[in-house]
Amino acid sequence: MFEKYIIVGEEFKNVVEGGKRTGFQLGVRLPYYRGIQVQQVDNLELAIDGKPVPRNQIRVTLHGNTYTLDDFLQEENDRWEFGEVGIVTVATPGGLPPGEHKVELAPYLRIGYWPKTFAGRDTKVLTLVQ
Repeated sequence: MFEKYIIVGEEFKNVVEGGKRTGFQLGVRLPYYRGIQVQQVDNLELAIDGKPVPRNQIRVTLHGNTYTLDDFLQEENDRWEFGEVGIVTVATPGGLPPGEHKVELAPYLRIGYWPKTFAGRDTKVLTLVQ
């Protein structure tokens, strides 16, 4: 239902640190109608232009707190609220080249009353300006 809102293209850009591109980032919302503890996010499966992004290259920033996906599983206090845009940063030297990129994202969530891991999927073609 909320799958078309998962990827937030307005946040799609390269990350520049010390004058060098060190990765890229995009905005993400969860495909669930309530906020959840970040501990319930098992994975964010991300692919760019058909290439899967390794889990250990992904960081998520929520209201000033930055986590690896493994950190999520240990975090007992923080929440990702409904509609909140998290910033996913992918560490990759050189970032992405300017132009169009196919972005595929599937968040995997553990919901207490759901018998298995819940996943939504969104795919968008986004244009990277810089």
